[in-house]
Amino acid sequence: MRKKINVSDLKTGMFVDEFCGSWMDHPFWKSKFKLSEQKDLVTIQKSGVHEVWIDTSKGLDVPAQVKEVSVEEAKQKTDDILLQAVVKKTQEKARVSLDQEMDRAKKIQGKAKQAVMSMFQEARMGKALQLGEATSLVDEINQSVSRNPGALLSLARLKTKDDYTYLHSVAVCALMIALGKHMGIEGDTLKSLGMAGLLHDVGKMAIPDDVLNKPGRLTDQEFDVVKTHPVRGWEVLKASYGVDEIALEVCLHHHEKVDGSGYPDKLSGNDLLLFARMGAVCDVYDAITSNRCYKAGWAPAEALRKMAEWQGHFDPVVFQSFVKTVGIYPTGTLLKLRSGRLGVVTDQSESSLLKPFVKIFFSTRSQAPIAMEILDMSRSQDAIECVEDPAKWGLDLKRVTGI
Repeated sequence: MRKKINVSDLKTGMFVDEFCGSWMDHPFWKSKFKLSEQKDLVTIQKSGVHEVWIDTSKGLDVPAQVKEVSVEEAKQKTDDILLQAVVKKTQEKARVSLDQEMDRAKKIQGKAKQAVMSMFQEARMGKALQLGEATSLVDEINQSVSRNPGALLSLARLKTKDDYTYLHSVAVCALMIALGKHMGIEGDTLKSLGMAGLLHDVGKMAIPDDVLNKPGRLTDQEFDVVKTHPVRGWEVLKASYGVDEIALEVCLHHHEKVDGSGYPDKLSGNDLLLFARMGAVCDVYDAITSNRCYKAGWAPAEALRKMAEWQGHFDPVVFQSFVKTVGIYPTGTLLKLRSGRLGVVTDQSESSLLKPFVKIFFSTRSQAPIAMEILDMSRSQDAIECVEDPAKWGLDLKRVTGI
């Protein structure tokens, strides 16, 4: 028999049949299992899940005195939790708008690109890296992400084939910092994550340009050459002063997969450390959302959907944290609303991953631009209908909206 209960009444020995709410809210890749470990119980109770369905035919029942949760009680508890979140948020340092941060983000991106180009050129010439300027840039990227992560991340997707490798490194730096913040990582470790993102692809400087920038499909031999870049990068970083173990680990193992099918060492399970698992998610997300010399990038929301389907590729808990970091509809995603209006995501809502802030600018019904306005979808009577491809509408989002 299935029963819906509050997570506070959940006990070890019960069989969890379903988590209530979005799959992004619960900390487990699977949604049906017998709860046998106390640590798993604590994890559930600390998550954003408030209710679960249990199957009493497969595990323990609730005690007789425990009542099932009514809709009204559940709603009140949810409202109380959201209110507490709002109060807590107002006590924190306020984030700035995307428009406010964009100019600073452009300057940071330009400086970071030059710094990465300089470091990678040193690597190409066989020199040890000088990390002085990179350290201060990671601090600036960290501050920009704190003010508004969408600014740098939306800029980083706008790469040409000539600057892809350098701006990809900047983007992975910002993504690693944003993901680390979401996972509760702070201080020097957070900065190390940023530096790891900045340096993770330095080994590509050992790959011939005609292979690295080949517009067509790589041959098996060429792909074998590309797969040497983690080890080549690790060798460069190992010989450079001031590079810590986090950067070395991410550089060497950001192409590993949790099922052991990655490279260069085919690591899996506990042998694949957390920081490398984080690097794998951030690296792939930026790569597949960027325009490359051989293919156009996927829209951010489409990229997340594809990544979710790649069983055995990513650590499920890290991937779920990443989705919550960038949002179901990441900044820069083009959306069509039920009203027929088009808008681009500018920020995430604190109340729901499914209801971001959207800059409206075009009517599909009149086939014409309209006055721009920012909608908080969590407060709007309108609703999201679907994700759209800008090319379908002949739109240059950067030119039209500045994003």
